[in-house]
Amino acid sequence: MVDHAAIRLRYEALDPILDERGRRRFAAAEALSAGRGGVTAVARITGVARSTIDRGLAELRGDAAPAAAPERVRRKGGGRRPLVVTDPSLLPDLKALVEPTTRGDPMAPLLWTAKSLRNLTAGLRELGHRICHNVVADLLREMGYSLQANRKTLEGMNHPDRDAQFGYINEQVKQALAAGEPAISVDTKKKELVGDFKNAGREYRPKGQPEPVRVHDFLIPELGRAAPYGVYDIASNAGWVSLGIDHDTASFAVNAIRRWWQAMGRERYPQATQLLVTADCGGSNGARVRLWKRELQALANELGIRVTVCHLPPGTSKWNKIEHRLFSFITQNWRGRPLVSYQAIVQLIAATTTDTGLKVRCEIDSNTYPAGVKVTDAEMDAINIQRHEFHGDWNYTISPQPPI
Repeated sequence: MVDHAAIRLRYEALDPILDERGRRRFAAAEALSAGRGGVTAVARITGVARSTIDRGLAELRGDAAPAAAPERVRRKGGGRRPLVVTDPSLLPDLKALVEPTTRGDPMAPLLWTAKSLRNLTAGLRELGHRICHNVVADLLREMGYSLQANRKTLEGMNHPDRDAQFGYINEQVKQALAAGEPAISVDTKKKELVGDFKNAGREYRPKGQPEPVRVHDFLIPELGRAAPYGVYDIASNAGWVSLGIDHDTASFAVNAIRRWWQAMGRERYPQATQLLVTADCGGSNGARVRLWKRELQALANELGIRVTVCHLPPGTSKWNKIEHRLFSFITQNWRGRPLVSYQAIVQLIAATTTDTGLKVRCEIDSNTYPAGVKVTDAEMDAINIQRHEFHGDWNYTISPQPPI
């Protein structure tokens, strides 16, 4: 009598590690040991075809020549021929579809289409190939392709004086800190839509109760956008953020520095004779922005101290200290929380702290800052600016104008 349970148990234990030859011979050995009716029973239990079991029996009895050489599973020439053999143009057509240089080619079937397996399969079928997406996946792996995400490695033009400028900024900051003078890093954080919009990240909530937010990120006119401009005090590890509700202009940027000085800087540096500002090379505080320099002249006149500015080289904004000492922690603090109002943003920014003692103050700047303000040549000529010997376009000092 055939022990069906025992055969099934042995087959399920060995099947994952058997190749085609091993599976055939295992089924034949079980059928042979079972005796009369063994082939039928083993075929029913294992799903191996009777003809396959018969070939295995012939191999075990030595009645047939070996099905394949010892190093092969099948005889040479056995099985269906690969598609790349029966369809010689398949690989060249697939490579033409998937090559990055063909994206946008007016003659390409996948014009501006994402290169998913099914889209590639559809493109190949349009070219007359009979193929499924699983085979396309196998061919892509054999060709050395895999799913790839974008990687941020390109920083744009590498200025020949980039490293020298970093060294110059470092020396300027060291000298300012040694002399007890204020040194700050400034920049505008990414503008944020105000309202119940999705915010990246996750936070703990009762299971199955995520906070509902809008599906589409369309501006809510009555709420608008928030433009956080930050001032980071390098020596004291303290930050100030002016939350703008209007345009991000040079006037707004300089007023953020003014408000930091009035709220925090003046008390910490009562004997200051100079303010060192490190900033990006573009944006509202860019090296070529005329309004930035005019507003800094007004600030120097108001404070009665020199304002020295050192710009980071183009394409290196991620190295600005405010990015990884202030803005990164603000982003972590409000992750997964919709920025439903200006007041909510202020509270989330002001609640940002770190183990190293970072403290942040934030206030709304309700002033309006019209865009497109022009600064005349006469106004530029009136600025009391002294450009440094090393890259005067990036490094300069604006001194208070003498009284008239």
